[in-house]
Amino acid sequence: MNNQQSASLLKRATAVIPGGVNSPVHSFNGVDSDPPFIRRAKGAYLFDVDANRYVDYVLSWGPNILGHADPEIVAAVQAALSDGLSY
Repeated sequence: MNNQQSASLLKRATAVIPGGVNSPVHSFNGVDSDPPFIRRAKGAYLFDVDANRYVDYVLSWGPNILGHADPEIVAAVQAALSDGLSY
């Protein structure tokens, strides 16, 4: 598995964020591995900066039950955003 860019990004992130991450991926230290840096997601898959593909079994703990970037959900969010971002 290619992880050159992820390793570089982790080194940079560690300089400004304790542990280099701000989420539950701190547990990667327990498995002697570095966390991947995710670039994008589509359907049931995550793709990291090193072009590795992962099955996303977590799907944001439920809210992404239809997968990432579902076209109908994206369209609904875009329509809602046109009414304002924060109010």
